[in-house]
Amino acid sequence: MALDFTAAFTERTSRIVNAAKLHRAAARRKAGRFIVEGRNSVEAAVATGAATDIFVTEQAAREFADIVVAAGHMSVYAHPITDQAARHLADTVTPTGIFAVCRPVLWTLGAALRGTPRFVAVGVGTSDPGNAGTLIRIADVCGADAVVFAGDTVDPESSKAVRASAGSLFHIPVAREREVRGAIGQLRAAGLSIVATAMDGEVPLDQAGEILNRPTAWLFGNEAHGLPLEIIEAADARVSIPIRGSAESLNLATAAAMCMWESSKALHR
Repeated sequence: MALDFTAAFTERTSRIVNAAKLHRAAARRKAGRFIVEGRNSVEAAVATGAATDIFVTEQAAREFADIVVAAGHMSVYAHPITDQAARHLADTVTPTGIFAVCRPVLWTLGAALRGTPRFVAVGVGTSDPGNAGTLIRIADVCGADAVVFAGDTVDPESSKAVRASAGSLFHIPVAREREVRGAIGQLRAAGLSIVATAMDGEVPLDQAGEILNRPTAWLFGNEAHGLPLEIIEAADARVSIPIRGSAESLNLATAAAMCMWESSKALHR
């Protein structure tokens, strides 16, 4: 697809102005769109049909020519933009020069749990977008059936969360449910055993094989406060990660990676 960069959109072009607003949650809700940046996210958005428009600088059009061509085949509008427009659209220090505006891709929890899910990751009160995106990416790597963000959480379609997911937001069902107990009820109704991560969990992760052989929903707590006590007590099992060195704790992404990898091994053994 040949793009005419003599007529490239500038930072003052209305399409650029409106696209840049999508970094704000209120603008995303009003427009029914969100914005992504970078090769992995834009490529996945185009390939899955989520992208409606892409924006590329002249250099990015050369570097990511395969994505621009794919966009043409998928009837996605490709717009040439100036470097200054790219800086206006970016929320990174060094823009990649390629962006996509996308339709919403979040699922309802009921739809995400259709069929017979074996393994679901649940972020409870996840507030950091980087951790939210990483949780989605890890779940995708480990073969989870869905990711759920329950309670008062960050928006998984925020720019930083999408970028941290490295395209995985478009590969795996991701749902958001405001009511934590309601989400747990739906997970149980789908036949999943509720497993909470807890520092003082009675089952060490390396001894949780019997639990993980069953369909499982992992609950991962907020980065600062962990899971609320009432949620831990409502779980069917509480699993801890043994710390054999001197570290006090693990961050959310690391703990989630260890737990989900054990689930993946149990299900594919």
